[in-house]
Amino acid sequence: MKVISYGGGVQSTALLVLAARREIDYPTFLFANVGEDSEHPSTLAYIREVAMPYATRAGLDLQQLERRRRDGSTETLMQRLNRPDIRSIPIPVRMANGAPGRRSCTADFKIKVVGRWLREHGATALTPATVGIGISLDEIHRANRRRCEAHEQIEYPLLDLHLRRSDCERIIEDAGLPVPPKSACFFCPFRTVDAWRRQRRDEPDLFAASIRLEETINERRAALGRDSVYLTRYGRSLPEAIPAYGAKGEAEDTGDGECDSGWCMT
Repeated sequence: MKVISYGGGVQSTALLVLAARREIDYPTFLFANVGEDSEHPSTLAYIREVAMPYATRAGLDLQQLERRRRDGSTETLMQRLNRPDIRSIPIPVRMANGAPGRRSCTADFKIKVVGRWLREHGATALTPATVGIGISLDEIHRANRRRCEAHEQIEYPLLDLHLRRSDCERIIEDAGLPVPPKSACFFCPFRTVDAWRRQRRDEPDLFAASIRLEETINERRAALGRDSVYLTRYGRSLPEAIPAYGAKGEAEDTGDGECDSGWCMT
């Protein structure tokens, strides 16, 4: 069994094109959707309107997966974050000093979801599935950070082909497809300051939802006697950290947003 863990971003879409051209042998692509209320709408739109039709025409199987509880019900990341009984925060919220906290979102809503599908379809420790990850040459430092589960063997096809992100964009364009937006949850604390600015300016509904989420998290932490945490590294609430466009004192971006680089396997 050979699959690509597909996130809808540039690198994994380039893998989709390479598979369609039969330059790599991966017939199945698995998109672990963390939730209609959590994934960025532009990523979901790209997958449904561009990637899935393209995969179908190419004879590839692009499947959308969801996190399922033991009782069979589904759970989104946003639902997890808003559960009143939750004590640990699954996303890498920023501490007062700007450092990211521990996270479980990638493991619970991406890796485990794909792993469950693999096991349900016959992957075992004796017959592991091959899982391709879309890490390009300019992100080689991210390779091997992902621990292999017993039922899988990880491969990096873009590294094997010595391809960079710019090469991936060219491959997508040569296939006649639009280059996808950077994929990430719209409230991810790894977003760059520029990404937050654009959200406030161009996507006010998403920015308002991000503010509500930050407030909800801190209300719960205050009830537990814990310090506040934030969605940016500036140790301030989101409306203060990301002023209205053009406001004085607007923070400078240093461009270290890991999620914009596909940090969480997207």
